[in-house]
Amino acid sequence: MQTALAQRGTHVSLRTVYRTMSEAGLIHRRRRSHGITKADTATQDKENLIKRDFSADKSLKKLLTDITEIQCADGKLYVSPILDCYNGEIVALEMRDNMKKGLCIDTVKQLREKYGRLEGTILHSDRGCQYTSYAFRRKLVTNGLIQSLSGTAHCYDNARMESFFVTLKKEKLYQIPTYRMKREEVKTVIFRYIFSYYNTQRINSFNAGGLPPVALRTSKQLSHHAA
Repeated sequence: MQTALAQRGTHVSLRTVYRTMSEAGLIHRRRRSHGITKADTATQDKENLIKRDFSADKSLKKLLTDITEIQCADGKLYVSPILDCYNGEIVALEMRDNMKKGLCIDTVKQLREKYGRLEGTILHSDRGCQYTSYAFRRKLVTNGLIQSLSGTAHCYDNARMESFFVTLKKEKLYQIPTYRMKREEVKTVIFRYIFSYYNTQRINSFNAGGLPPVALRTSKQLSHHAA
């Protein structure tokens, strides 16, 4: 919020921002996330290539993914995005009524359809059975992707992806009664939030100057062409 005000020419301290938002009832209590994926002990020795370094100097070189669940009126909705560490952009998104490996495989398939073969790109996830399945790992290999896996019960190994889920739920989903809405309605809400707001308009604290993901990518592309 302080960054948003500064971009509009209003410079105030963090204390002032916090006090004003608190008085207006705009400070939300922190919610604890609940993991929904069990670890597969068959791949415990798999190397963690990310090692909690969520920075990247190029687009589509280091990606993160995970699954989160949303309670809807007609059952749970499982959301599977892929986040680009370079600018925080959500570059692929699949949603459906189950969390089987097909959900994750189709998320990678969508990535391939949008960006082509990503030779040497790292895709990091937890050690859930979806991500350690033969079918998923084969999909990565055929698309040139290199797999990286978090340590067992090490939630911070994929902290930036978890941070995105917290933002999605706190800023949008906790503000509406998703438990009274059909899955298809919630899908539309999530899709619009991500591609019409989060990627294109929302201030991203990971990026220099708080630039939204698409704005950062565009500015870098223009600078490259100018050079």
